[in-house]
Amino acid sequence: MATTPRPSRVGATYRVQVRPGFDLDATAGLAGYLADLGVTHLYSAPLLAASPGSAHGYDVVDHRAVNPELGGEAGRARLLRALRAVGLGLVVDIVPNHAGVAVPAANPAWWDVLRRGRASAYARWFDIDWDRGRLLLPVLADTPDALDDLKIVDGELRYHEHRFPVADGTAEGTAREVHDRQHYELVSWRRGDAELTYRRFFAVSDLAGLRVEDPEVFAATHELILRWAAAGEVDGIRVDHPDGLRDPAGYLARLRAAAPQAWLVVEKILEYGEELPDWPVDGTTGYEALAAVSGLFVDPDAEGDFTALDTRLVGRPTSWANLTHDTKLAAATRLLAAELTRLAALAPDVEPAAARAALAELAAAFPVYRGYPPHGARHLAVARAEAGRRRPDLTGALDAVTRRLRDPADELARRFPQYTGAVMAKGVEDTAFYRWSRFVALNEVGGSPAHFGVPPAEFHRFATARHVRWPAGMTTVSTHDTKRGEDVRARLAVLSELPDRWAGLVTGWLHRAPLPDPAFAHLLWQTAVGAWPIERERLHAYVEKAAREASVSTSWADPDPAFEGTLHAVVDRMYDDPELRAELTAFAAEITPAGWSNALGQKLVQLAMPGVPDTYQGTELWDNSLVDPDNRRPVDFAVRRELLARLDAGWRPPVDADGAVKVLVVSRTLRLRRSRPDLFTGYRPVPAHGPAGPHAVAFDRGGAIAVATRLPLRLARAGGWRDTVLSLPVHTMTDLFTGRVYSGGETRLADLLATYPVALLAPTTESVEAAS
Repeated sequence: MATTPRPSRVGATYRVQVRPGFDLDATAGLAGYLADLGVTHLYSAPLLAASPGSAHGYDVVDHRAVNPELGGEAGRARLLRALRAVGLGLVVDIVPNHAGVAVPAANPAWWDVLRRGRASAYARWFDIDWDRGRLLLPVLADTPDALDDLKIVDGELRYHEHRFPVADGTAEGTAREVHDRQHYELVSWRRGDAELTYRRFFAVSDLAGLRVEDPEVFAATHELILRWAAAGEVDGIRVDHPDGLRDPAGYLARLRAAAPQAWLVVEKILEYGEELPDWPVDGTTGYEALAAVSGLFVDPDAEGDFTALDTRLVGRPTSWANLTHDTKLAAATRLLAAELTRLAALAPDVEPAAARAALAELAAAFPVYRGYPPHGARHLAVARAEAGRRRPDLTGALDAVTRRLRDPADELARRFPQYTGAVMAKGVEDTAFYRWSRFVALNEVGGSPAHFGVPPAEFHRFATARHVRWPAGMTTVSTHDTKRGEDVRARLAVLSELPDRWAGLVTGWLHRAPLPDPAFAHLLWQTAVGAWPIERERLHAYVEKAAREASVSTSWADPDPAFEGTLHAVVDRMYDDPELRAELTAFAAEITPAGWSNALGQKLVQLAMPGVPDTYQGTELWDNSLVDPDNRRPVDFAVRRELLARLDAGWRPPVDADGAVKVLVVSRTLRLRRSRPDLFTGYRPVPAHGPAGPHAVAFDRGGAIAVATRLPLRLARAGGWRDTVLSLPVHTMTDLFTGRVYSGGETRLADLLATYPVALLAPTTESVEAAS
């Protein structure tokens, strides 16, 4: 490979969803633009061979090779050369928890396990409960005669487009007879959740859990990635879903030992107030930062108004704690019933039904994603108390299994944390977030919808602690997993400043376009307002997915055509009813300027705060993306290049629909961090003094000062900044967004923020001018 010096540290990343439609060569074509934008590293989606046609890469099928659909090893080499030519490094995403098995023939290890069963050299790779008989594969139609469609073709079992291997010496006979002699059994897709005999990723049967706690499995599945790291071809590693692993701490210790120089971050989702364990990593991928940053722009004073509106719309008061208990319990006993069966079998001293009920209740009451025995005993204690309160009839079973769960050497204690993480993800992220519609801007991965807004003092405490403990952890406000794009959340935050106005509007809309699920209807209208104008087909796709995830009026397993027809009719009315469309358009337009202010503020805060900032592909411009796959839509990089070039030619854009001002904020902040890292080595809140002080969020990073506006509508209603001032250092400071120079001392915010609702100040030097 090329020998151009690599960056010595990861300063800022840019996430690209490398995929068959945007391969490694297309990604290489971004290198110059990303360098101009100001990042230090490309942060790539998984690069290893994935299931054919995979749009995300998290279903790795062969750990020995770069995905040929992305360009293979030759494409990776070209990408690396392109990055090095402009001084950029590479951060890669890896998937240790699971492998893709949807297309068995594409996964050599899985294919061999299906063919040879326990005798396969790869049998130990996968977390399979062989004692329960044949390996169940839930791929058949849910009909009694589905096996009649089996065929023998070229020495393989075929079921429509599905191919399966045949064990040696078992190929004689009818297809049904051959099937009955295999190490696997093909069953209805409906039996997977309840009867599966292998650990999977959440409730996705196409992703089989890997046993990376086994040193041989770790070595085989990480050899290529670690070879890249040892050769200096990878500077950072993002670890997907460590909570699915049997021993996350042990795994990360092994990974750190194998890649001691790598920047290492984990996709660990922390609940509100939870601390990252003392793992040998640089931090998380930043969901806790997302919650803190986005919450800054939500008005906490509106909580009572939105609670009252929610109660009126739904017809009864709702409780986040009760809702999440119910959705987690449903996930524990239905979606993850097979996993529950395996756990209950590890407690043979407890009556089976009682063991299942006790374990499910503990998982439903577990306050965080998982514990890490022997650490985290307090979380188990909280769960035991809550489970006992809800189910006093299970006292004996709860005591018995809790004793086992306190022993880190017990197999039940080792497996239970894998289960609670899946229960939390499926019950909360993928269900409750779509049912609880009080204020959907808060329904985000890593956030707590019950925690309404983040006052500046709370944010400063968070950022100060982060600077001390995890200064190299990632920060973000959008990822491929967020439920809404950052600018959608920023516009929705404006509703917290207009609770009465919103209540009146949405009540009228619900009356004129009724939906027999008022909670979901409220989510629908908030989503529409937050993303408007949005293409009709995108909104249709979103609401269908969201309603099925909520699993109240329809679901993935049993879609309700009548409800979904009504739901799609409501969406069509938004576009086809002239009066309704005009009202929706007018209100969205009314709150959009304040939404832009919030969007610029949260972007600046995220990019300037302690941590390594990531920019998700395309979000340097306004972005109205919703949940995946919507947020993986193609990005028009030509437009972004053109805008950046105009900015570099001296253009100071207005705050308008073109979004160039966001490119300005992103590029100038990232460039300053790259050229003057010495200005970002501390953290100190900078208070604003005067009547509008609470509307300013400002902090000094050790020389660079970021200033953002919060609650802009309330600020305007109160008369603007008036005599509010910010105390700046005595030396001259330049605002990198406007180019204006300030002499220091007390500076009026009305002057500082006269052009843009944000400012980035740095000592006036040649290097600062170069960064701008």
